Amino acid sequence: MIFIGIGANLPSKRFGAPKDTCEAACRALDALTSLDIVAKSNWFESAPVPASDQPWYINGVVQVTTDLTPFDLLQTLHAIEADFGRVRSERNAPRVLDLDVLAYNDLNLEGSQAQIPHPRLQNRAFVVLPLAQLAPRWVHPVTGQTLENMIANLPTDQVCRPLI
Repeated sequence: MIFIGIGANLPSKRFGAPKDTCEAACRALDALTSLDIVAKSNWFESAPVPASDQPWYINGVVQVTTDLTPFDLLQTLHAIEADFGRVRSERNAPRVLDLDVLAYNDLNLEGSQAQIPHPRLQNRAFVVLPLAQLAPRWVHPVTGQTLENMIANLPTDQVCRPLI
């Protein structure tokens, strides 16, 4: 299973509020001929991690099928982010759009260009809660943790709730 995390906490000039930007990102992904969205989680709002005075985020996860290699998929996601107006500056900076390859089947890739599965996914409520909606029996291919275990071990200071 291939999962992509989607998030935003700054408004976009083209798409408006972060939730609208995330929805537009789903449409951009769905428009790719090399990728199909199989399932989409609900949207969640979450406090920034690490804690800061940034605006809250809107986050979700999509499950996709693709014939793109992991590197090509990552490059495609970065191109979509750039098209949406994301400017990469410092780590954990506010952003118009964030697209991450969370997992690519059972691939374990560690390198300077990419780490798959995402190296912090198991510690992020805004990832594991939407992921649990899509694949509740998914097991982390490196740590062997179940989603149930990841959720039970989330830091207690993270605030993440489904949007109504």
